[in-house]
Amino acid sequence: MATSANGPGGVVGPGDSPLGADERAELAELRRRAPGRPWWRTTLSALLITLAAVLAPLAGVAVWIADEMADTDRYVATVAPLARHPDVQAAVTARVTDAAMARIDFDSLLSRAAPSDRPRLEQALGGLRGPITSGIRDFVRQTVASFVASDAFARIWEQLNRQAHAAFTGALTGSGDTAVRVQGDAVVLNLEPVVAQVKQRLLDRGLSVASVIPEVRTDYTLVRSKDVQRAQTGFRVLQVAGNWLPVVTVVLAAAGVLLAAHRRRALVAAALGVAAGVAVLGIGLSVFRIVYLDHLPADANQAAAGAVYDQMTRFLRMTVRMVIVLGVLVAVGAWLSGAGRWATRVRSAWETGIGAVRQAVGPSRTGPVGPWVHRYRHALRWAVVVGAGLAVLLWSYPTGLVVFWIALVAVGVLAVVEFLDEGSRGDGGRDGAARVGPA
Repeated sequence: MATSANGPGGVVGPGDSPLGADERAELAELRRRAPGRPWWRTTLSALLITLAAVLAPLAGVAVWIADEMADTDRYVATVAPLARHPDVQAAVTARVTDAAMARIDFDSLLSRAAPSDRPRLEQALGGLRGPITSGIRDFVRQTVASFVASDAFARIWEQLNRQAHAAFTGALTGSGDTAVRVQGDAVVLNLEPVVAQVKQRLLDRGLSVASVIPEVRTDYTLVRSKDVQRAQTGFRVLQVAGNWLPVVTVVLAAAGVLLAAHRRRALVAAALGVAAGVAVLGIGLSVFRIVYLDHLPADANQAAAGAVYDQMTRFLRMTVRMVIVLGVLVAVGAWLSGAGRWATRVRSAWETGIGAVRQAVGPSRTGPVGPWVHRYRHALRWAVVVGAGLAVLLWSYPTGLVVFWIALVAVGVLAVVEFLDEGSRGDGGRDGAARVGPA
């Protein structure tokens, strides 16, 4: 019996003949006109996936604002290490020293002398005024630096930020009047408690003239930018969006995948699109850091400003890395589950490797476990994938490394399922099992 791929069902029986040129052209036309998914579904799918990729960076910022800026404990945990940062300590030391020295000068010292003795003192000091002033300044700076490096300053810094947390969120919303506030184009932190502690230490060390230092409200700039006031509007919008924007992003991506004609390809595109969108956010954070530091005033401490910026955006940068890793892993998993040539080769190499390990271990009896695993192998694989997804969702603030390790553990569990699959063993393999019927 002759066979041909041109016959019905791919088989040409006796008396049948191959299709002619006209018949083949008519068959091709019928196939072209065959009903498929409406064009609008494909267009809508692409639009939804694109919209999800565009919203992904905004969702990351919304999570940062809702979780980092609105949660007191996380905010304090973020800014607390700045009290130990050398650049921040140097900037605070310089600022407090300037504030103290503005009230400690020779006029303050001479004011304590009798009026009749002042001319003689001034004449006696003569050219020593500068060196003595410099010596006093060094003494004050050392005292301030010693305090700023102490645990007492770290506690004050943490208490200041904890008490001022509500005001910090209020700073970007334009409300509040406590330690942290928007002042023109800057977000500033009041260092009055630090000046008070330094004043007491100076008095304890014998510099009695420090008693003339009044209660000073001196500010330390956390963020300075001409766009601070403009950012207040965006902050309000993202604060309202909160954690809903990431949910909307995921729903849009899922809807786009479900509407697509080729869902596996759409899933790969959605995962990579979201990862690319968040990667743009990461690049933007780095670029804005450079622009921000370049536009600081000439007298600003750029090293301290950079340290504050890096610490404040640390959680956001962690989110960027996590989403990129997750997107790439989802895309790779979707691609490997497809029928492409390279995906098939990878899966074949996976099964061959598991088989080689099984042969190296030698024959073993799994009892009822092996057949049970073979029977429910598809459900078990999906359970592993769903479990990994839930682990990522339920993990409190996962990082890119956490996502990678969750994926690695999931791959290991899948390897165990493949190893225990009784249908993969020798004559009882999948093909053999399919050939064996009831006795």
